[in-house]
Amino acid sequence: MFPILLLDISLRYIGVDVSGKGAQVLELAILGLLKESDLHGYELKKRLAETLGPLSSVSFGSLYPALGRLEAAGAVKAVEANQDVPVPMTGSLGAELAAFRARHASARSRAGKTRKVYGITPRGHECFTELLAAESSSTEDDRLFSLRLAFARHLSPDARLGMLERRRAALVERLAAARSRLRSGRSRLDTYTRSLMEHGTEATERDISWLDRLIADEHHIAAQRQEEDR
Repeated sequence: MFPILLLDISLRYIGVDVSGKGAQVLELAILGLLKESDLHGYELKKRLAETLGPLSSVSFGSLYPALGRLEAAGAVKAVEANQDVPVPMTGSLGAELAAFRARHASARSRAGKTRKVYGITPRGHECFTELLAAESSSTEDDRLFSLRLAFARHLSPDARLGMLERRRAALVERLAAARSRLRSGRSRLDTYTRSLMEHGTEATERDISWLDRLIADEHHIAAQRQEEDR
């Protein structure tokens, strides 16, 4: 989908130099999903596809090396494959259903070959929190922002608001640049190229309006909390 830049924080925790540009997205997604429930590799791959989107193409060839790096860094651990996977009380129906399926899959495997189940460690929780809240130019990256927003409930209100405001500023800058290119090149552009560029600016305008609503909601919630604390 979109290119992903690795953050120093990711390298500090994982301890390796990852050549794939989507490594940070994958690591953040893995930690976020394991934060909700322990999962075996197959279920984790399935839920990663749901979280990152159908075009993410997460393969076992990228998943297991990422799990290996996280496990070596102490951010992920292997739990007993035969023990019940606890159903998380997160309010996330998807997470609870995934844990339920994983628990029953584990029970069925007791008579035969067991599957390795992964869980997050205290260090993994720290890594996830820092990756999620990190301030960087990565707010301009569409897929990474979408992933962070999917896990935004784990951020403090101030950190969540800051993430939304940085994203809005990045999109305003992107919109201004796109409009400038469209004006300067209008006479040279054919109908289809111009239409595609206009579609892009309209999509960015819609995203800014959407962010304005999210930011307004955050301010409204903050005001309500202040009233309740009085």
